[in-house]
Amino acid sequence: MSNITAAMVKELREQTGAGMMDCKAALTETAGDLEAAVDWLRKKGLSKAAKKAGRVAAEGLVALLVEGNKGVAVEVNSETDFVARNPEFQDLVSGIAEVALNTGEDVEALKAAAFPGGGTVEEKISATVAKIGENMSLRRAKIVSVGQGALATYVHNPVVANKGRIGVIVALESAGNAEKLAELGRQIAMHVASSNPVAVDAAGVDAATVEREKTILAEKYREQGKPEAAIAKIVESGIKTYFKEVTLLEQPFIFDPSKSVGQAIKESEGAAGGPIKVAGFIRYALGEGIEKQESDFAAEVAAQAGHAA
Repeated sequence: MSNITAAMVKELREQTGAGMMDCKAALTETAGDLEAAVDWLRKKGLSKAAKKAGRVAAEGLVALLVEGNKGVAVEVNSETDFVARNPEFQDLVSGIAEVALNTGEDVEALKAAAFPGGGTVEEKISATVAKIGENMSLRRAKIVSVGQGALATYVHNPVVANKGRIGVIVALESAGNAEKLAELGRQIAMHVASSNPVAVDAAGVDAATVEREKTILAEKYREQGKPEAAIAKIVESGIKTYFKEVTLLEQPFIFDPSKSVGQAIKESEGAAGGPIKVAGFIRYALGEGIEKQESDFAAEVAAQAGHAA
């Protein structure tokens, strides 16, 4: 058996970030072969990652990446917000955004894609889980692009550049002045972060959602005793109000609520030197829609005490 020295354990720890006893065990199992010990720890790490996979990951980072007229937003989750400040996790998220920009939005395809520096995205996530000790997951990715124009980004309360809890990319299609488009796009991106529209305009709102709103309005006015002949007109008026609340172009512009976003864009066309169209937007808010588990700490302690008895 090879003599496992403290220096060997230290070197393996620096390479892998694994615990001292795990590093010593890995070197013992592999007769002091450092490369084989790294592989041994990776295999063990993957096993640990699988055990952590059941834990809810609703924190993490939303990251934005724009290159030319194409941009991507990704959400990578972790269990706690402390991990978002870990440089290794931040590097993982940056790498995933880079891969997504070139690979596309499909999460499964992204996981199987090559990660910068070696291995696949899924393998890199698993290795980071093993090293940091928290469950992590690639939740989603979305791409937006323009043929000609500008992509503007906004990250609310960024943890580091282009990464935070809310990330927005707005795509403006226009042949106008790039600087003016960027300025307007930034304001619209901030508006999207604040007002959370569901679509650019009424045509983009899901038809099933519109029908559900109509049904709710109709039932509401029936219960109020409104005559059936009048309900249809009241519902149409109500839907128009609904669109003003949820569609980007009809929402009151946060920088000047006296006008809609659409009106603000129209007024900016002169300075920009051409027509401006919102080709699309992405708004990712970290953890939205994820059901977080509530932990009863006292019950957990009592349960552990029961097991120990």
